[in-house]
Amino acid sequence: MRQPIYLDYAATTPMCLPALEALFQCLGPKAHFGNPHSTTHPYGLAAKQIIGESSEHFATLIGAAPEEIIWTSGATEANNLAIQGAAHFYTPKGQHLITCQTEHHAVLDVFRTLERQGFSVSYLPVDERGLIDLNQLKASLRPETTLVSIMMVNNELGLIQPVAEIAQLVKDNGSLMHVDAVQALGKLAINLQTLPVDLMSFSGHKIYGPKGIGALYVRAQPKVHLTPLFYGGNQQWGVRPGTEAPGLISAFAKAVQFCVENQRQHTQHVKTLRDLFYKRLHALPGIRFNTDPQRAIPHILNVCFEDIDGEVFLLGTQNEIAISQGSACASGTTQASHVLRAIGLKHQEADRSFRFSFSHLTSIQDLEATLAAIDHLINPTSRKRS
Repeated sequence: MRQPIYLDYAATTPMCLPALEALFQCLGPKAHFGNPHSTTHPYGLAAKQIIGESSEHFATLIGAAPEEIIWTSGATEANNLAIQGAAHFYTPKGQHLITCQTEHHAVLDVFRTLERQGFSVSYLPVDERGLIDLNQLKASLRPETTLVSIMMVNNELGLIQPVAEIAQLVKDNGSLMHVDAVQALGKLAINLQTLPVDLMSFSGHKIYGPKGIGALYVRAQPKVHLTPLFYGGNQQWGVRPGTEAPGLISAFAKAVQFCVENQRQHTQHVKTLRDLFYKRLHALPGIRFNTDPQRAIPHILNVCFEDIDGEVFLLGTQNEIAISQGSACASGTTQASHVLRAIGLKHQEADRSFRFSFSHLTSIQDLEATLAAIDHLINPTSRKRS
């Protein structure tokens, strides 16, 4: 059976060859399978060296230092560690926190939990493009604000927030800045030597690395302190105890290198596809774009099909294309996307909206077949358009 065309790269990606090779080097009895904390023999020392080299390499690619990298099980843990860890450690300063209404659930749910623990949280609204108002952020900042968390690239819209300007406002207030950079890594340049961000979360499987691995950047100068989420060892400076996985870590670092080194070429390819897709869809009836291409990465385009029920659209295209309706982490729910509702869409409009996310692996032929499937669903009697 022919597989549908995969256009859900914002949900997850296949592993690139350098990442696969790095992972395999740490699997099996003939590989570097040792415990990195068993430093009394060569097996453990080899594993420790792999982690050290990977930390140094990854840190260099994002303008950080190796000691500023905490390896986690994924971005969800990284977000939790950053937000909960900072909120609890800096409680003596204050208990006011700020985030945005369109953040990923891995951020929003953490803040809702903190609210139940007595913290005060301001949820900033966005405009019809998904951008926050910098003046509103400035007005929301208080002396007791300890942390602000704003994502760099929205996972449903592809929208790029002005993180540098946001972070400067936060810094001027004496607060900490956390950024969920899951959808930005490998697609936008990240240099933490110049970006005034204190905490930044990353995920392996969104960037052609393995699942089950993520990272958290924690600024060392000036030192940012975090209360651990759990206890049981002194690994990773006691901030994130537990035995690290050399294979996952080295595979993640290799995936980041692969994406950063090919970023310009990959982005140009994806932009060509996105622009063609946008142009061809624009010519079809009943199409509304929730993504503003001028303010978004080219890898994500969110589209509303105004004249077709969402379930009908999915059933009509499921054998042809693989796409998402909102965030993959929220699939199976009956609620409309909170991101689309926040930018002003009604429930029915959000239900008829879908995220198309592209990759350097996507071909023109894939795009043509996708457009033909959509065109046929919208107008079954239409012929293939050039």
